[in-house]
Amino acid sequence: MWKGGPLSERILVVEDEDRIAQFLERGLIFEGYRVEVANDGSEGLRKARENPPDLVILDLMLPGIDGIEVCRRLRAASDVPILMLTAKDTVEDRVTGLDAGADDYLLKPFSFDELLARIRALFRRAAPVSKPELLAFADLSLDTGTHRAARGERMIDLTAKEYELLELFMRHPRQVLSRDLIFDRVWGYDFGGESNIIEVYVRYLRQKTEQEGESRLIHTVRGVGYVLREP
Repeated sequence: MWKGGPLSERILVVEDEDRIAQFLERGLIFEGYRVEVANDGSEGLRKARENPPDLVILDLMLPGIDGIEVCRRLRAASDVPILMLTAKDTVEDRVTGLDAGADDYLLKPFSFDELLARIRALFRRAAPVSKPELLAFADLSLDTGTHRAARGERMIDLTAKEYELLELFMRHPRQVLSRDLIFDRVWGYDFGGESNIIEVYVRYLRQKTEQEGESRLIHTVRGVGYVLREP
C-alpha cells in the first residue's frame, strides 16, 4: 500500500534483498515520499501497471525476471524515471542498464544522501520541458519533441542517452565540450576518471550518423573532449 502524504511523489522500489528494501522504504518515507516495495521482477511490473509510480528504484539482480528485462518493459510502457541499483562495477554493466532504458545508475553499497540527490535530479529532469524544437547543423537535424534525428532524409532512431548526448552537441555547435561538462550535463555525475562511457556513446552516435557513409560531424579534441563541426 502506498504511504505518505497525498501530494508527495510515489516511488516503487523493486529489490529482493529484504534488508535493503526495508532500509530504502523507511528512509524514503521519512523524506516524505510515498513508497511501495516489490521483491521480484514480476511483482514490480504488476505493481507498476496497477498503480503507476512517479519513479522506480530497480535492482539489477532480481530472481525470475531480471532488472534489465524489467527496465526494458517499464520503458516500453512509459517514461517513468528509473534509477538502477547494482553491485556490478564495470562500464559494460552500466552501459547495458542505461541502454535498457535506465536514467541513472547507483553502485552498491551507496550513501543514502547520494541516493536522495539522484532522485531529486531525476525528478527535475522529468519536469515539463519547453515546447519542441527542430535543431539543425549541416545536414543533421534533431527533433526535441520526437527525440529522432536525421541525416538529410534518412531517419535515425536514438536511445535515451544517445539523444541527450546529441542534443548537447546540437545546442553547442562548434564549441569544444570537455569530458567533465558532458558527464555533468548528460549523466549528472562522474563515472570516474578512467571511465570510457563517453567514448562508447560517441562511437554509437558516429555509427548511426555515418551509417551510409556520411561525413563525420562529431570530432575528438585530444586531451579535452569533443566538438560538433563540419569536416
